[in-house]
Parts: sequence; C-alpha cells; structure tokens
Amino acid sequence: MKVTILGSGTSTGVPVIGCKCNICTSDNIKNKRTRASLLISANTKNILIDTSTDLRYQALTHKIEHIDAVLYTHPHADHIHGIDELRTFNMIQKGSIPCYGSEFTIKRIRDMFNYIFTNVDSDSWKPELETFLISTSFELFGLMIQPISVCHGKMQIFGFRIGQLAYITDCSQIPEESRRLLEGLDVLILGALRHKPHPTHFSIDEAVRIGTELKSQRVIFTHLSHNLDYDETNKALPKGFELAYDGMEIAL
Repeated sequence: MKVTILGSGTSTGVPVIGCKCNICTSDNIKNKRTRASLLISANTKNILIDTSTDLRYQALTHKIEHIDAVLYTHPHADHIHGIDELRTFNMIQKGSIPCYGSEFTIKRIRDMFNYIFTNVDSDSWKPELETFLISTSFELFGLMIQPISVCHGKMQIFGFRIGQLAYITDCSQIPEESRRLLEGLDVLILGALRHKPHPTHFSIDEAVRIGTELKSQRVIFTHLSHNLDYDETNKALPKGFELAYDGMEIAL
C-alpha cells in the first residue's frame, strides 16, 4: 500500500492570500501547502480521502488518472469543495464513483451539492456519484476501512484506520473508545494546526502528547497553518515525529 499526502495545509492553504509573513514568502517548497487530502493506492485501486478545494491541482501534480472511491472525514469547505472535479474521473473511468461518510457528512454534501444528486433535463456534465453511509468497519478493494470518531470542536467527524495507518486531520479530542482503535499503528497522520492552542484543532504540543500516548511508531503532522516553518518545526520535534509536506509518500 502506498500513501501520498496530496495536501498538508489548513483551510486557507499556505501561502495565505495577502500574507507577507516569512513562511508565506518562503522559498522552501515544503512550506507550500495545498488543502489537506490523502491518496491510498493499493491493489491497483486509488482511494481518496476528502475532495479538497485543490483537487484538480493535486491530481495534475501527482498524475492521478483514476479515483475508485472517496472517503469523507467531514463536510467543511476545504475538505469537500473539490467534489466537482470527480466528473473528469467519471469521464475517464466511464462509471460512477462510490463516496463514503457519516450520515451527517453525506447529508450535508447532498444538500450543498444538490445539483449532483438531482435529475434536471437542462443539466449537463456533472459528477456521477453514489453515496454510502458508514459507521463501522467495512471492506473496500481488499482493505479493511475503520472509521474513527473524533471531535473537531463540537463536531463529531471521522478519521480512518486502514491497516497499520491512521489518518486524523481536523481534531481537538479523541474519545477513549476511539483511542483503543488507534493502538499498534505503524504510522499516524494527525492534524496539528500551529503552536498556539486552538478551539477546534490540536496544537503541536497537544498532538505530540497524543502521538506519544498512542505509541505510534511514526507520527506525521498535517493540516498545517502558515505559523509552522517546515525546517524549524521539524528540528524541534521529538524523535519519531515530523511534519507532512505536499507529495510526501509512505510505503506500508
């Protein structure tokens, strides 16, 4: 299984529009962050986690030629607003794409993008998607997908465990029952927004504490803001912890 971090940035992306800070104006390519998304490639299939606002750019950059399924963490704009780009994959694949998420997430997507899920004679070339509600583990293309319920502020959202990998982006608390599902990981990809505490995201210190408690062999921080310089922050992290960057590949 190969995992590609397509985007490692928070909702604004980095650089932030109009910002002249040292990180937004940095020449370091690892400080350039598109909106958070992940690609899992296994058994000749590509599973996308979230259709980020930057999906078209990410697909072109990483030469993604097919998307066989989408897992959704939650319905915030930076995680779903690239959904219309799936229509190009429909055209290539000549078939619909299954999309999986919680009841809350799928309902919000179907409401926000109702043009996709309604039949109007005047409509043309829109995504062909099938939506599926999930709450427990299920098999997809030979992989066992385990939804993990976590707290994003007051919102309950999903992370996902797939084998020895777990992906949890927007998160401010992991309930005890969910922590048990995150034991024994080789790789934990975890959201860590910035150094300063935030009401709906882990800070760097909080994410280090969670990663340490879960005893993951390798912890990679994603959903990063423009307050985190790649080189400077990495140097200060404990052994076994590191920042993600766009295009980072992980083999499991």
